[in-house]
Amino acid sequence: MTEVAKTLAQHAISGVPVCEADGRLVGIITEGDLVRPLMRSREKRRDWWLRQLAEGTDLAPEFLNYVKSDKAVARDLMHHNVITATETTHVGEIAELMMINDIKRVPIVRADGTLAGIVTRADLVKTMARNPDALLNPSA
Repeated sequence: MTEVAKTLAQHAISGVPVCEADGRLVGIITEGDLVRPLMRSREKRRDWWLRQLAEGTDLAPEFLNYVKSDKAVARDLMHHNVITATETTHVGEIAELMMINDIKRVPIVRADGTLAGIVTRADLVKTMARNPDALLNPSA
């Protein structure tokens, strides 16, 4: 997970696609996905301390698992059911997908499932700044 965090930080982005070697999109991992286990571990540590104080027992198995979780890979934390669009999806439809699904990015995939790119909320804002009517959905 360190490599994912480094990638996000180096490129000043908040999420990256996860692809198979052949380029097929299999998931997406975000800052929130990286932070979520830390929040869970915090709760586990609190529970562990409470058990230690109350029972005086050995280390809780959950705590030991967290300590060993340094070996986690992107597949362990990523979102598997990714909302995607195609290269021909209108930008207004992509904006609608983001709003309806409360997501910050939409991967663009080709017919064979390979990743063509990603549209982010920042991309939509830039598009609106250049052309305010660009997000109007022609099918609406």
